[in-house]
Parts: sequence; C-alpha cells; structure tokens
Amino acid sequence: MRVLLVGSGGREHALAWKLAQSSTLTELHAAPGNPGMARLAHCHPIRAEDAEGVLGLATSVDADLVVVGPEIPLVLGLADVLRRFGFAVFGPGKRAAAIEGSKSFAKEVMAAAAVPTAEQLPIARPPCVVKADGLAAGKGVHVCRSQEEVDAALRAVAGLGERVVVEEFLEGPEVSLLAICDGRQALPLVSAQDFKRARDGDEGPNTGGMGAYAPVPGIGPAEVDELVSASIRPVLAELDRRRTPFIGLLYAGLMLTPGGPHVLEFNCRFGDPETQAVLPLLEGDLLEVLAAASSGELAGMAMEASADSAVTVVLTAHGYPVEGSRGSQITGVDDAEALGALVFHAGTALHGERLVTNGGRILGVTGLGDTVAGARAAAYAAVDRIEFEGMRHRSDIAQAAADGLVLGLSGSPEG
Repeated sequence: MRVLLVGSGGREHALAWKLAQSSTLTELHAAPGNPGMARLAHCHPIRAEDAEGVLGLATSVDADLVVVGPEIPLVLGLADVLRRFGFAVFGPGKRAAAIEGSKSFAKEVMAAAAVPTAEQLPIARPPCVVKADGLAAGKGVHVCRSQEEVDAALRAVAGLGERVVVEEFLEGPEVSLLAICDGRQALPLVSAQDFKRARDGDEGPNTGGMGAYAPVPGIGPAEVDELVSASIRPVLAELDRRRTPFIGLLYAGLMLTPGGPHVLEFNCRFGDPETQAVLPLLEGDLLEVLAAASSGELAGMAMEASADSAVTVVLTAHGYPVEGSRGSQITGVDDAEALGALVFHAGTALHGERLVTNGGRILGVTGLGDTVAGARAAAYAAVDRIEFEGMRHRSDIAQAAADGLVLGLSGSPEG
C-alpha cells in the first residue's frame, strides 16, 4: 500500500514511525515531512495547507491512502478535495472538522448530542475560561481567575481576530481520549494526559503541549469505553445525522470533575504530543486500521495496547510559545536513541549534515517502561543527552502519576 502522510511535526513523525512497521506498506511519502521523517519516508517540499500541491503529489505517487495529520488543512477542506478526486483519506471533511475549527459549532453539536460540557456564559467574569472560537495552535484557551486575567485574555483573543467564547470554570484532572472513527464506529486508543502550561507546576501560558504520558492510571479499557460512549459516540451519531460523517481521528479533551466527566474540547486529528506517547504502546497494524476507517469498514478491527507505559517530554525553544528558534545546532539525538528512547522531530531542519532548530517545539523524547515511573526515568535520561542553545523543557511531566496518583471518573484521586 502506498501512503501519503501530510504534515511535518512530532505527531506526523510518530505516525510515520508506526506506519513504517506495517507489513502492507510498500511506499511512504510525506508532505512536507521533517528530517526525522526523512529516515522513514520520501519527503516532498509541499506545504500541508497547499491543497493543489498535495493533490498533485497524491496523484503522482498513486497513493492508496492519504493520512492528514494537522488540523489546519483539515479545517480548510483538504480531505474533501482529495476525496473528490477518488483518493481514500483518513481525515474528516471540512464540515466535520468544524468540531475543532469552531468552538461554537462544537458546543451546538454537543448540546444536540447531550454530551456534558462546560456551560457557555454570556459575559466574561472571573472565574471563567475565555477561548478563541477558531484555531489557535493550542494557545487560544485562557483560564481566568481574576479580572486582570480576563482582560488580558480578551485582548489576546481579539488579537487573533477570532470570536470570543466564554465558558464556566471547571476543576479537575484532564484526560485525552483518541478514537479512530469511520463515520459511525469508534475504536478508542489508550488514555493519555498532556501538559499544556509552559512551566513546571502548570504555571505560565498555554502551549501546544509540553509533554504527555499514557496510559493514565485508573483510566483503563473499561473506563475508556465508558468515556467514549458518553462523549465521542454521541457526537459521531449527531454528525452522521447531519450528513457530515466524521472519518478520521476524533480527540476528546475531558475534565474529570466532581460532577462527572465533561468535554472541554474536541480536536479533529491525532493529539500532539499525546500521539508520541500513545502510538508506541499500540500493538498491531495501524495502517490496516486507518485504511479500514477511511472506507467505513472499522467494525471488527482492534488495536491492542501493551502493558507498558510511555512518557513524552517536549524540548522547546527558550522563548516558546511566544518565540521559536532557528539555526541552532542540535546534538545528542543519537545518544538519546542509543538509550532506547524514541526521539520524534517537531521543529528541526538540516543545514548540510547539521541538525538544527526550526520552530518552537523542537523535539519530543519518549521513554518506555513497565511503569509510569520507569518510562519517566527513561525519558528524562534521554533528554539529558540532547543539547541545543536555549533548550527548555518541563521537569515534572507525569510526576504525579509516577508517584502513584490514580484517577477515578469523578476526578477524585483513588490512591
């Protein structure tokens, strides 16, 4: 099977790594890809948002399946363009992708599907959550506990040129649920938890994600199925009722409140960096499952998970999320991989034979272990081998889980 993978981040590198293990894969192409993906795929200098260019590439390589990684091309309708020309696509069409592209649309769908979510408020008054209605690269959500924070959030969202959505303030631990969908069926993957704030202790501004781990202690297969039945399956049914079937990866970000799980947001693609922690735990052929989903034939498919844990630590530029880094040499990746870690490229480039920084989030380092504590130790041991100017990372990724915290669906610790 010839596969075209669209995107260039850590999520896409993790997907390329997993797809490359499939016995049914004959060729893997990426647009545009990155230096890490170039070790697994033929990379082509075509931007993910260039629908005409991606269509031309899919035609020239005679792709049997196109897997679209990032949200922007999905929200812009890339999957519709490809399907119009007869390509099998793993990724939702424009109308279904609005579940991420518009917070107000997502609220409307959740209300129709009776999915518990934060109440929308008419005015911004602390405590509350202020969100940009459209895409903001994971940086459009502002948790406001004071009037000063409300004022700053409203200015920030206005600066994005987006409509403002204000929600009630909910408290509790968050869990990420990823489910492969074929329009009607949902196949959930292992639970994960990500870390959005820039600094230790969940301080600082929101980012695209500073790390993740999987699975979440206390959120095993039975709890995952319960959460999927309460959140993802009703939304799938509602979108199908509207004749906008969701084919792709539907990601629910949930908060486990004392009053039960509530959906904070939906994303229309694999989470990043959650994908870098989830995919290494999956057993079986991911390509076969994605191909089945693209053709509406997911029933009977399965993706078992190992009993291990995975922890991903994201290495960023010093000024991230405000500023990125360009051209600083990166060393130690081979040493980190020699320890057994997986190093996924997110914001890298090659200058001759030198690997250099090229973005805000530079690398994702994933450690595996029998326990969360073991995986965490492996990840940070590998992180210590990598260097580039201004490198920054959180030191507390998965710390609570490694210390034995176990969650229940009420959001209360059970151990």
